[in-house]
Amino acid sequence: MTRSLLGALPSRKGAFLPEDDTVHETTRPRPGDRIMAAVNRDPRTAPHGTRNDALLAVVLAVAAVCAALFTDEARRPDAPGWALLLAAHVPIVWRRRRPMLVLAALVALIVPYHALDYNHLAPTPVAYVALYTVAVTGRPLRTVLTGATVLGVSTSVMLTVSTHQAVELLRISGWIIAVLFCGIDVRYYRQYVASIVERAVRAERTREEEARRRVAEERLRIARDLHDLLAHSITLIGVQTSVAAHVLAADPERLDREAVAKSLDDIAETCRTARGELRTTLEVLREHGPADTRGPLPGLDGLPDLVAAARLSGARVEQDLRIRADPPPAVGAAAYRIVQEALTNAVRHAGPEPAVRLRLYDEPGALRVSVTDDGTGPTPGGTPGFGLVGMRERARSVGGTLDAGPRPDGGFEVTAALPLTMGEGTA
Repeated sequence: MTRSLLGALPSRKGAFLPEDDTVHETTRPRPGDRIMAAVNRDPRTAPHGTRNDALLAVVLAVAAVCAALFTDEARRPDAPGWALLLAAHVPIVWRRRRPMLVLAALVALIVPYHALDYNHLAPTPVAYVALYTVAVTGRPLRTVLTGATVLGVSTSVMLTVSTHQAVELLRISGWIIAVLFCGIDVRYYRQYVASIVERAVRAERTREEEARRRVAEERLRIARDLHDLLAHSITLIGVQTSVAAHVLAADPERLDREAVAKSLDDIAETCRTARGELRTTLEVLREHGPADTRGPLPGLDGLPDLVAAARLSGARVEQDLRIRADPPPAVGAAAYRIVQEALTNAVRHAGPEPAVRLRLYDEPGALRVSVTDDGTGPTPGGTPGFGLVGMRERARSVGGTLDAGPRPDGGFEVTAALPLTMGEGTA
């Protein structure tokens, strides 16, 4: 039913399109759809309203003339009666703009017409149209009060003409009440349809905003992954290359071929690992996979490799890992990336052979991560990077918190608290 209502409504260009977002051809709406569109639409917003009402006034005037000529010949209007009868149809042209004013003008013309005891059937259709317009465009209370006023005035006028006519008017007053309630019912129906359309438009807008938000979050996630991966790998490659260069330059006559080969093997292994992780990260951009594909997330089981890589780069890493239960995959991935970035920063900024302490333990409801070093920290005045920003975003993405900064007794410290239970809105 909802689909049929929406299909019958005149929509904006591009508001409701097929599922493939393409329009192959423009088809002429069927008569049934056009009728439903006219019923569902607020008459005050209909196109060409004044022109249509002018045509309606002409049709009603013709019907009134025919009724006055061919029914109740004893009360056929004379010249003043014809003038009042035809003049009563003129205000209908503006019934959409000023329904109450049109009804007042109509009553002012019809009351003397009935008081002069002309044909009482002739002006009935135009009166019903005016009453219906008031009912369909106004509040129900106003409609009821207006209908009671019109019925009271009409009965009073008829009593001055004939008691029989007044009783007859009361007998057929059910038609007046039916017209009023029909207008009220149509008004409520149009409000219902309008609310359906509004909810559909709001849902469409919400879906678009949600899609844009997901795209932005995915871009940010890929940017963080690329930053962590490349910063870590390039830092390790730089350190390992420096070791090889130092071995080659320290004593060329007594070249330690084993140390050089080991450094080169470490560089090759770092490149292979970086290439694999880079491929996994960029797979989300391939069109052949689902939109939610993220590949296997890194976890806490990869921490020993990070520690080993940091040690190969010259850092003296002491680890204290006390994890009783596996955290959710997203929390494990966030902890992995935070430790990776913290170790990379320590290797890069803490100076030669820094002492680094890694602590990872769980407590009721939270996973605690702590990485401290005794180095000198980044060079003052250097260009700030995105490492700390990325770590904080990692923690926030799973509903956790992260603090990072210099320690009072020297060195740098990164601490994070990550929840072990994933709530809504975290990923």
